[in-house]
Amino acid sequence: MTERRNAGDVSTKSLGDLRVLDFSTTIAGPHCSRMLADMGAEVIKVESAEGETMRHRPPLRNGSSTVFGQLNAGKKSLVLDLKSPVAIDAIHRLVATADILVENFRPGVMRRLKLDYDSLQALNPRLIYCSISGYGQTGPSAELPAYAPVIHAASGYDMAHLSYQPGRTRPDYCGIYHADVLTGVYAFGAISAALHQRHSTQKGQHIDVSMLESMLSLTLNEVQWSQFEVTFPSRPMFGPLETADGYVMVAIASEKTFQGLVRAAGHPEWTRDPRFAKYVDRRLNWNDLMDGVEAWSRRLTTEQCLADLSNNGVPSSAYRSVAQALSDPQIAHRGALAEVEDGGGTFKVMNLPFRMSGANVSAGKRAATLGEHTVAILREAGLSEHEIAAFTGKAAVVKHAQGDSASTMV
Repeated sequence: MTERRNAGDVSTKSLGDLRVLDFSTTIAGPHCSRMLADMGAEVIKVESAEGETMRHRPPLRNGSSTVFGQLNAGKKSLVLDLKSPVAIDAIHRLVATADILVENFRPGVMRRLKLDYDSLQALNPRLIYCSISGYGQTGPSAELPAYAPVIHAASGYDMAHLSYQPGRTRPDYCGIYHADVLTGVYAFGAISAALHQRHSTQKGQHIDVSMLESMLSLTLNEVQWSQFEVTFPSRPMFGPLETADGYVMVAIASEKTFQGLVRAAGHPEWTRDPRFAKYVDRRLNWNDLMDGVEAWSRRLTTEQCLADLSNNGVPSSAYRSVAQALSDPQIAHRGALAEVEDGGGTFKVMNLPFRMSGANVSAGKRAATLGEHTVAILREAGLSEHEIAAFTGKAAVVKHAQGDSASTMV
């Protein structure tokens, strides 16, 4: 491990002595490496001269994307042309000092660049190399192009979701990319396990993360239902309960919450009704139960309904927008939002959704401009000032912080 880095943070950042080379783009890989950065790792994001795709996604302020910043806060930016032998040589030098590499190119791309695990493992046997792809690194589907919406459809997730929408036959449009975020989290977990294993073996390894399998892991019930015949009620168990001015969600997943629901609805006798008393019968008659509950809830405002449900211990919530959720006092209490600065000003991002009593897990304070750290990183890799100027193609003179000397920078 590279103990010279972030020495001041080691006591408060769990991964403060690790270096990560991040070749990933879009969402899944950057989400994973952002988690590593939040935990204190030095993450070097390798980008092309044009910058990765998300740098151009709105909202943009002074050319800076907050979507990009949200995914890449706390990382350094290194611009390299990976088609250049000089760039590959620079990467090889950096690999010798790295602990982790994250990439989400289509399988085969890193091999053609001679940056695959087998090529780099010889340079650094302790390297943990994480590949994220749509279908996995090998197999008949490995080289198919894949983005989250495609994986949602391919995994059966969209059709499983549709089965909970009575009367509908057309799958939903996709706007929230569960596959990307979920796969990034699985990659983070696998990297953490590999780091633990490395303590005893002193060896790194290759991690192969599949978006398809990640999404299948969400369909816990459906994986079993696909193997055995199951009778389903006409109305799904979890859905909107209508009120006088909107809808609420109630989660009735235990005997205690069922009893609380029927008390709130004014029908405690339903606990003895043969249609509802036992779980199996209740599920078969779920439509009748919820019709009866809605006869009560439609007479109340959402606020009144939620108060009665809460008083009876029933898990429930109004349907909120993201903006409304972010304004929840609980979010402020938890310090769930962090302020990040970039070239366009400041904006807020979500911190990691967990807290640790012995470590700081907050987001980095800055999202780097494109190529901001190129010179410093190449200089550390051993390139001379002349080589750096030739490599970047545009040299300039800037002063050091003391203001009494100059150095060649891009």
